[in-house]
Formats: sequence, structure tokens, C-alpha cells
Amino acid sequence: MDFLMSGLAACGACVFTNPLEVVKTRMQLQGELRAPGTYQRHYRNVFHAFITIGKVDGLAALQKGLAPALLYQFLMNGIRLGTYGLAEAGGYLHTAEGSLSPPRSAAAGALAGVMGAYLGSPIYMVKTHLQAQAASEIAVGHQYKHQGMFQALSEIGQKHGLVGLWRGALGGLPRVVIGSSTQLCTFSSTKDLITQWEIFPPQSWKVALAAAMVSGIAVVLAMTPFDVASTRLYNQPTDAQGKGLMYRGILDALLQTARTEGIFGMYKGIGASYFRLGPHTILSLFFWDQLRSLYHTYTK
Repeated sequence: MDFLMSGLAACGACVFTNPLEVVKTRMQLQGELRAPGTYQRHYRNVFHAFITIGKVDGLAALQKGLAPALLYQFLMNGIRLGTYGLAEAGGYLHTAEGSLSPPRSAAAGALAGVMGAYLGSPIYMVKTHLQAQAASEIAVGHQYKHQGMFQALSEIGQKHGLVGLWRGALGGLPRVVIGSSTQLCTFSSTKDLITQWEIFPPQSWKVALAAAMVSGIAVVLAMTPFDVASTRLYNQPTDAQGKGLMYRGILDALLQTARTEGIFGMYKGIGASYFRLGPHTILSLFFWDQLRSLYHTYTK
């Protein structure tokens, strides 16, 4: 039940934040390995990107990749939050005195995130491909011509086998390790502090909401460079053997990006990341906390 509630909470958040994921993906691919000022900026900022995509690709394009996004969120966060919830309920995250241990919380969040992300990696790759697809006049990054999630998975599997489906999986893990450990550690620690300080009434939904807001800021700051590199690893063109033609791995992607685009290139789309990750973190952790609370209330 913990895994089911965690997956449903993440899916609920995804419906609202997927348009921001589309914008974030395209902004991260814009000007890939090009020096600043040497390419046309189709997307000047988050709001301009929304208007441009809606005008050129149509409003429906803002929900591109929704099916794989929902499936990925259910798989990844079902495993991630479910595993973390079990560790928390089992008392593994607390010291002998009963207080929350930040190192244990961060380690549990990272381990749970790795499990979920690796299993859901093929879905995430297809989601990235679909969200990057655009009309030629506003296209950025490599353009795959998928017709949908199942067609994409089938095509990649037939061409490159299981190895091709998990291309970029290892490169995407640092993004998840940092994001997951930061998110769950800051969420649990902040929630613990707010409860101790009695800022809100006990069991109030405001406790979870405030903790999730703090967690969202921390995640965006820690995760963006790895998110940019991960998006590019998944979206890069491949040769006949399914090997990436632009990057050898996560470190190579980070170094090439920093070298050609500068440090700010590693933070491309940070505005979209904030508007997406912030609400997604807040909504998913808030839904997760409330679903668990309701479940425990009605199963006593």
C-alpha cells in the first residue's frame, strides 16, 4: 500500500507539472554545445517558451510525453517514496534517542531513488525524446520521430536490444541520487523541526506543505546541473550499435557543457526547473503525506 500511495501521489503531481517538464527539457537542449550568442534562442525564458510552444506546436504540445511521464512517476516514485516510507516506519531513520538522523535519511533517500530511477530509465528516455519533438522552426537538440511511448520502446528495443533501452541509465543516476537524498532529507528534517517548534497544529496539512516548499528549493539548487546533463545524455543521437555520438557519460556531458557554454550552461532551464520541481516536490510530497495519513486513519 505504501508503494501504491507513493506512485499515485507522484502521478497526481505530474498531471499539473508536465507542461513545465516540456519547457524545461527544451530549454536544457537549446544551444547544446554552442557558445552563448552563436545560436538562435527560440525560448528566451519560461513564459516565452510556454507562449512559443503553444503558438507553434499547439496547446496540446504542452502535455507531450504525459503517458511515459505518468508511468515513470508511478514506477520511480512508487519505489522511491514507498521504500523510504517503509524505512521511516521501521524506525531505521532515527537515532536511539528517537530524533531523525539526517545522514540516515539522506542515504535512504539516495538508495531508494537509485532503485526507482534505474528501473524506470527506459520510460524516462522515451519521455525526453517525445518532449523534445517540435516543429522544425522551434526544434532544439536531436529530433527523434517517435509516434508514441509504446512505438518508441518497441523501436529502440528492436534496434538496440535491452542495452539500448537502458542507455543513459547510469548517467542519470547521479541526478537522482542528489535530488532524492536532498529532497527526502530536507523534507523529513524540516517537517521534524516544524513539528518540534509547534508552528502549526499537530497533524496539520500545513506542516507537510511548508516542509515540501523548503525541500523544493533545495532540490532545484542541487540537482539542475545533473538534470541538464541527464537530459542531453538521453536525447543524444546514437550510432547503429546504440552508442551515444555526443557524450561518453555524465562527467563528459558536464565537462563539455561547462567548456563550451560556460558555468551558466550547466544551469540552463533553472527557471523552468524551479517552476517544475518546486510545485512537483510540493504536490507529490504533500499528496504522499496526506494519503498515508488518511490510510493510517481509516485502517486503525
